[in-house]
Amino acid sequence: MSMISDHMSGQPDASPSGDDARVYSGSVRDYLELFKPRVMSLVIFTALVGMVVAKGHLHPVIAAVSLGLIAVGAGASGALNMWWDQDIDARMSRTAKRPIPTGQVTGSEALSLGLSLSVASVVFLGLIANWFAAGFLAFTIFFYAVVYSMWLKRWTAQNIVIGGAAGAFPPMVAEAVVTGSVSWDSFILFLIIFMWTPPHFWALALSKSGDYEKAGVPMMPNVAGPDSTRTQILVYTLLLAPLGVVPFFMGLGGWTYAVVSVISGLLMIALAVQVYRRREGAAATKAEQALFGFSILYLFLLFATLLAEHAFGLGSGFDVGPRLVSGII
Repeated sequence: MSMISDHMSGQPDASPSGDDARVYSGSVRDYLELFKPRVMSLVIFTALVGMVVAKGHLHPVIAAVSLGLIAVGAGASGALNMWWDQDIDARMSRTAKRPIPTGQVTGSEALSLGLSLSVASVVFLGLIANWFAAGFLAFTIFFYAVVYSMWLKRWTAQNIVIGGAAGAFPPMVAEAVVTGSVSWDSFILFLIIFMWTPPHFWALALSKSGDYEKAGVPMMPNVAGPDSTRTQILVYTLLLAPLGVVPFFMGLGGWTYAVVSVISGLLMIALAVQVYRRREGAAATKAEQALFGFSILYLFLLFATLLAEHAFGLGSGFDVGPRLVSGII
């Protein structure tokens, strides 16, 4: 990730100096914004599904507390991301109103809060659930805050592809909470989120490419160009749609899931085709916004259907996953 100011040439200054030394009057809402609530809600939701589909049993209280600690870990990594990206956030219209650029919270406060909650979430998850899950959560926080935020984001146009793994780990962490290990079940949920991230985010990046260029972030539309980005969106979507049906064949999802995943996958492909075809003007912007908006609904539908089927005992699919794996091995 290319640095864009002398102040950020090495690492953000966490010491209270200059403006950072004055007294800040951030509200509770400002501090909560550091945790990226919308990202946290996705983490909580996908982790919950990971717990529900896991082949094991867990006391409801332990499950609820563990889910909360996973959310805290996600929020802590969000605070660390905002601390590191404070220079970028100040330059982009999409992020300029975040608590640090607006001066409601200091960088050092965000750093202290992020580090404290990171350690607390990992330690308490280890004590309450198991240390494998705690270690996985620690790795997830490290991956997002260090590998993605501090390295990939300003260094390569593949930042959102590789870095997307951080947002895809929660179902695996959740399964680790229940079983003390991970399996193909949570790994396929990881893959769905991982493959979903590029078309979801690049659809937004196409319309926000000016922001990223101004901030010096090598996002795909700025590096490879909008036409190449549209092609890659289509390719990822064509891979994502059939992948979204796989839980049915692994026995994770039932016939309701099969119908929902097929129909929503076809709609994702149709919208990606529109993004590929419409390349200029208002039509292009409308297509990009439509794909971005529906991609959120797509992921929600897949995971909500899995959750509903397991909650109400609506049955499972073919469950050929173990046979396929044993055949390959």
